[in-house]
Amino acid sequence: MSYHVTVIGGGPSGLMAAIAAAENGANTILIDKGHKLGKKLAISGGGRCNVTNRLPQDEVIKHIPGNGRFLYSAFSVFNNYDIIDFFEDLGVHLKEEDHGRMFPVSNSAKSVVDALINRLKELNVTIKTDCPVKSIHFDSQEQEHSVILKTNEKFKTKAVVLAVGGKAVPHTGSTGDGYAWARKAGHTITDIYPTEVPLLSNEGFIKEKKLQGLALRDIGLSVLNNKKKPIITHQMDMLFTHFGVSGPAVLRCSQFVVKEMMKGNEEVLLEIDALPKEKEQSLYNEYIQIIDNNPKKNVKNIFKGLVPERYLDFLLSRNEINNEDKTANISREKIRNLISDFKHFQFVVNGSQPIEKAFVTGGGVSTKEVIPNTMQSKIMPGLYFCGEILDIHGYTGGYNITSAMVTGRVAGMNAAWEANAN
Repeated sequence: MSYHVTVIGGGPSGLMAAIAAAENGANTILIDKGHKLGKKLAISGGGRCNVTNRLPQDEVIKHIPGNGRFLYSAFSVFNNYDIIDFFEDLGVHLKEEDHGRMFPVSNSAKSVVDALINRLKELNVTIKTDCPVKSIHFDSQEQEHSVILKTNEKFKTKAVVLAVGGKAVPHTGSTGDGYAWARKAGHTITDIYPTEVPLLSNEGFIKEKKLQGLALRDIGLSVLNNKKKPIITHQMDMLFTHFGVSGPAVLRCSQFVVKEMMKGNEEVLLEIDALPKEKEQSLYNEYIQIIDNNPKKNVKNIFKGLVPERYLDFLLSRNEINNEDKTANISREKIRNLISDFKHFQFVVNGSQPIEKAFVTGGGVSTKEVIPNTMQSKIMPGLYFCGEILDIHGYTGGYNITSAMVTGRVAGMNAAWEANAN
């Protein structure tokens, strides 16, 4: 038995690659070790499936800080707007939500997965699930590779598309299998690390659970370097937990923390700006005036409503201000320090949750060894990569799925053309 194109991995990039290969005339097989295709798609966007993002191309690439620029060539072939058209043509109507995120009108990931699987069946793609791959034998001379399954079944293929994902969210099947096959073909795998992952902290207030469960809305969260200068700032929500911090702003900042730690830093400083729209000096002037006009009021009542009450209590206590203290008895210095904490509260994180708890894998097959407009290996003829196995990673919000579907489409299409040409 032989195939033109063999796609290994039934996630977003693999499904897209198999469809693209079959649409371009290739006799295609899609192999997945799990019993269901599209597992990661089914849980994405909280089970609603955030299929892509409608922001302009440059903005989408900006939201893929891990080698996003590599995608410009692929985007010139198939981009986020093409993904929207592709799903609309399959009968999956999409709607736009905040920050350009696109969801199925049905609010169900199942409608997305079902549409992709139905398209594979229409195209007569051979689908093998519950079917782990044991090994791949690459033959660059014959330009025909052999795929050996765990059942010892073996078949020949002109092109192999590796779409097996990274190491994040392993229960969906992403357990890093593809790295060994890529190495065998001569590829470099860059350091693998978690991104979009909650962060750990040993700070006293975390251990004592003083802020556990508290969400701060629309704050500015910065990762600071050794000189206490911001490396990155994200303005979103965050959450204090029993182990550290989580929530959208933390997830977006996490890869920058992890990269600092990969440089040998055991601790990294984070800074919260609870009032990113306010200038510190203006706040100070405003509140000094209020204090001067209300000498008998409690300090806490003056600042009530500016930040969540638990966070206010925490910062008052940190600045040695009691809830009953009257404004007339508080020094200007304490007020200045309190306002500084509203704008610049700093705390230390000392790690992240493991990669298995991350939403996205950082690192992977080096993009320097992949042709950007075809996704073909520069080293091994007939080998293609797509999705999270590549050293490309984005923020949550439809950016990783966009990267997976774009690279999948381009890989499948070019694998078919190469296989048909030989």
